Amino acid sequence: MAEQDDRVVEECDLCVVGAGLAGMNALYVAASYLGPRRRVILVDRRERVGGMWVDTYPYVRLHQPHPMFTAGDIPWRWDREPGHLATKPEVLDHFEHCLDVIRKRVVVKEMLGWELVSHDEGEGGVRIVCEAVDGRRREIHARRLIKAAGFAVTPNPPLRVQSCDVASVSPDFCDVRSGDIGDSGTPVWVIGGGKTGMDTAHALIAADRGREVNLVAGSGTFFLNRDQSFPAGHRRWWSGTLVSASGAQMLSRFDGTNEDRAARWFRDTYGLWPTDDADTYVLGIMSEAENRVIATGLTNVVMDRFVDVTDEPDGPQMQLGSGATVPLTPGSWIVNCTGYVLRDAEPYEPYLSRGGAVLSIQPRSATLHLTSFMAYFMTHMFFRDSVEVEQLYELDAVDLRRKSKVALPFGLLCLSQHNLSVMYDNLPNRVFLDCGLSVDRWYPRARQLTGALKFLATHRKERQRARRCLDTLRERFSLRCGPLPSGE
Repeated sequence: MAEQDDRVVEECDLCVVGAGLAGMNALYVAASYLGPRRRVILVDRRERVGGMWVDTYPYVRLHQPHPMFTAGDIPWRWDREPGHLATKPEVLDHFEHCLDVIRKRVVVKEMLGWELVSHDEGEGGVRIVCEAVDGRRREIHARRLIKAAGFAVTPNPPLRVQSCDVASVSPDFCDVRSGDIGDSGTPVWVIGGGKTGMDTAHALIAADRGREVNLVAGSGTFFLNRDQSFPAGHRRWWSGTLVSASGAQMLSRFDGTNEDRAARWFRDTYGLWPTDDADTYVLGIMSEAENRVIATGLTNVVMDRFVDVTDEPDGPQMQLGSGATVPLTPGSWIVNCTGYVLRDAEPYEPYLSRGGAVLSIQPRSATLHLTSFMAYFMTHMFFRDSVEVEQLYELDAVDLRRKSKVALPFGLLCLSQHNLSVMYDNLPNRVFLDCGLSVDRWYPRARQLTGALKFLATHRKERQRARRCLDTLRERFSLRCGPLPSGE
């Protein structure tokens, strides 16, 4: 058992656990309330800031325009074209820049390479215990704690297969464009049709146009059309559809029961998909050019669920969820690109503790569609003592995904529509104006203003509609969905 390090007990006004996008947004907002002489301790199990971007595959790029991937409204340090899709090193550099900016506003002590073990809330604040990789433990006493785990993304290990005639790898532990897999030239089977699968298929096809690249895509994933949602150059003045507007149109067709029909309308109107069919939307974005490269470059697309690869008398056979099998070439590669987000079912925790000193940003008690937005807005509510637990809804997004992947985006967007309306009634206008995460910022201010005015005119009415849809989802799927129960 690890020994407690009793030599030092850290004291601080705030402890933030998690140095990914959610944690950095929580830290950014908290700094504006605490002031320059207050002390914050930033804890993360990784050795540097960046969250999932520290671990993820080397060819990953942002799917949204990079200016809207930030902490608060901190601008990037370069003068690149706004549509540039930042690389992994560029994103990690921006995380460091954000932390440098925040350090000018509040005292920040970093405890990187430390993991949260436990926390206990009392009248004087929160007692926190963290553990380092080498087993040392340290105690922190904080007036407030923000647990900003976000989606708690962890690297994918290779899929376990029975076959000795194929190789199984994960893009999080090898670059599929080089090394043994890059040099072999044998067929590759990408397992998973989401963002990671599309990135990996695109990277493989672009690296070697003559290589056989195959995809096992499950029921298929569709993506928001980047060219339609983020038109380049001057076209932003007259073409394209604001993401908030397309999302509102999507929700206007949803009544809590008809997600299949509403999702198909949204897919056919605003979506792209390189597979034969697709029924799942996880808020991903893809360009028409990327879609063409993948669709034309894939040799085989299997719309089924991967189970295993076994060695049979005629050679290796891929076993699928439907019971079907696919013969594989000996020496083929299996690449685990199954989804990260909402994959692991952590124990439930309310977004606000009973004593009100602990804010938890995670999808088991989601309050908005993305954890970056949750961190930004909920931290404002937290420090202004404006968390209206009787009005804000929570949603167990992990449970909803398990029960209906098709209904998941509708649940998350209804949740955002409802809770942003509540927040607008409790927060100053500047909180919304300063939110650099809003992808509507892609468009000129005049077009943004049109959307803002429509929100002002309709948000309370739409809040009631969203609430009815959320209540319907709760009853249909037996979800934890609604205001925090009293006493939690």
